[in-house]
Amino acid sequence: MGRQSNVRIIGGRWRGRKLVFTAAEGLRPTGDRIRETLFNWLAPHIEGARCLDLFAGSGALGLEALSRGASYCDFVDSSRAALQQVRQHLQTLDTLDKGSCHLSSALEFLQTATAPYDIVFIDPPFKLQLVSQVVAALSQRQLLGENALVYVETASSDPMPAVPEDWKLHRDKVSGAVSYRLFVINQASRSTMAVPQ
Repeated sequence: MGRQSNVRIIGGRWRGRKLVFTAAEGLRPTGDRIRETLFNWLAPHIEGARCLDLFAGSGALGLEALSRGASYCDFVDSSRAALQQVRQHLQTLDTLDKGSCHLSSALEFLQTATAPYDIVFIDPPFKLQLVSQVVAALSQRQLLGENALVYVETASSDPMPAVPEDWKLHRDKVSGAVSYRLFVINQASRSTMAVPQ
């Protein structure tokens, strides 16, 4: 069995709660400082938002969103063990009605997803280089709601990910080995959208 670790919810109704998870290879919860900055960026938009936590891992991003007032979150991960822990966190927090766990790769999930999302978190294991493929799938299937926001976390050594023309960089920052960016989707330019290949 892997080493036990924990993730702390920073703000909202579950502020300060620590949730235990089993550390595994590639499981890299977004650090407290980055999460705090990200959710400061999201503060005007989080209330009532429908969220998608791709590469959910420990569930830190989606659970933080629910704590701060998001209405719902889909958690997607290809690890059965990771998702079982996320489901346990939802049960511990008595919020099973506001989250669903999906055992799937991100790309497979996006091929069948139907709900328009207001906020999407893309935080894959860095070595897999999946960001551009996921971004393209989100755009091609039109899974983003009006004025949707998409968070992308990559290694700071990686180049800026390719995004469609209607994705406008809203905020970005580097913290050590991590680059993180928030994009806003400009609905007005949807008709001329160019999706990267």
